[in-house]
Amino acid sequence: MIAEVAEFDAAKALVERERALLEVQGREGPREVHLGAMIEVPSLLWRLDELFEKVDFASVGSNDLLQFLFAADRTNERVASRYDPLSPAVLRVLAHIVEAAERHATPLTLCGEMASRPLEAMALIGLGFRTISMAPAAIGPVKSMILELDAGALTEAMRELIEDTGASIRGALERFAREHGIEV
Repeated sequence: MIAEVAEFDAAKALVERERALLEVQGREGPREVHLGAMIEVPSLLWRLDELFEKVDFASVGSNDLLQFLFAADRTNERVASRYDPLSPAVLRVLAHIVEAAERHATPLTLCGEMASRPLEAMALIGLGFRTISMAPAAIGPVKSMILELDAGALTEAMRELIEDTGASIRGALERFAREHGIEV
């Protein structure tokens, strides 16, 4: 978890220093080292181009990123209701990350509870995520949804849905799923 691009630079410098030390000691180090960053802190959202120029890959940590975006602990009953992974604000942030990764040809994944629910996973695919990780128990239902999904049609629909000014696009995504015979 980093909050500034400089933190990635510092971590990369540590790795390079250790590789150089191995070489000085005459020990064989790894042939390649791929370094990436977790996007979990909102401060990085305004530095994505700089970050993606430096990393070999990136992953969005949806649990922490959304919690920080909403300033709400999703497990706290008093404020959990404001935590909605299908709000237009969240989806716009995620679309912004996908677009920046595509501009830099940076491999991008998403991990977290959001990918474990078929409806939310469907939204992620509509935004352009092609690699998501989830709890093993969620694989079956999400895989079933993916096998029924026309990602192209969903991508077109998502462009319009994230411009919605409502509080959530959950209902619109459920309607899309029903109209296209997708079980979520």
